[in-house]
Amino acid sequence: MMNKTFFAPWIKLSYLHLWNEIGRLKQKLITQFADRNTKIISPKDCQSVEMYFNSEKMEKTIGRVAEKTAEVGETVSGFLVKKAFTYQIMALDDLHVFSQLSTTNISQRITIAYTGAFGVLKHRLKQIFESVESLPYEESEGPAFGVHERLTVKYELEKHSSLHWRSDTISDMVSDSVVALVLNIGREIPKVAVELEEATKN
Repeated sequence: MMNKTFFAPWIKLSYLHLWNEIGRLKQKLITQFADRNTKIISPKDCQSVEMYFNSEKMEKTIGRVAEKTAEVGETVSGFLVKKAFTYQIMALDDLHVFSQLSTTNISQRITIAYTGAFGVLKHRLKQIFESVESLPYEESEGPAFGVHERLTVKYELEKHSSLHWRSDTISDMVSDSVVALVLNIGREIPKVAVELEEATKN
């Protein structure tokens, strides 16, 4: 007759469940696994059992991310993609190559009522953002300027200004700040006009 515990010495067990209250076998296994971190449980019928397993997860870099070997302590940037039990880090442009995922760009545009001078708006934005540059434009389009090369502010007809940006985390935050400024600047136009005049003199 085959020994019921012949597998035990060479199999690394975290949990061992016994049913039907096999008392003698349980005691023998407890003795056999005394020097290991193995939990031997004999639940009753219909009794729920919870098991917790700690497994090491390894991520592999592929595609453009894997072209350069990272040094110890160096940060590796990319997208973490999980498929079944594997994890892979890849560049955004490689998503469609190594996975079934696809990417798209979302361009956003919002029009805000603004009755002040366009120069006043630009002056106030320069007080908040480091990079506010005028952009070339056609007379039919009206003046425009860019904020940190992420967002474009255009002067529209009929006392409106429009914001244009490609959606991402940072650009969305910049646009939120600009929208808040445009909505509140109307109440401060006299004060801002004085500041702009003084700045021009200096």
